[in-house]
Amino acid sequence: MRKAKKTFSLTRESVKYLESLRRGKGAKSVSSVLEELIRQQRQLGEMKIISASITSYYDSLTDAQVAEDRAWGEFAESQFRTED
Repeated sequence: MRKAKKTFSLTRESVKYLESLRRGKGAKSVSSVLEELIRQQRQLGEMKIISASITSYYDSLTDAQVAEDRAWGEFAESQFRTED
């Protein structure tokens, strides 16, 4: 993947932190550590969006729909053999 070269100004504490992460992970560069941090943050943001969407869906269900889903769940559970 092509990379863009950028220059950033960070506090000394931030640089020390990134360097300690690099050493702790055995990473080759601080850039790779930053890439990983950015990837994690993007993933976290995506998970928050998905979670909010799921919550919104379930909050929108009527009592009748919840009861029907519960009944289907109980039926599905009854179809599995129990271990004796």
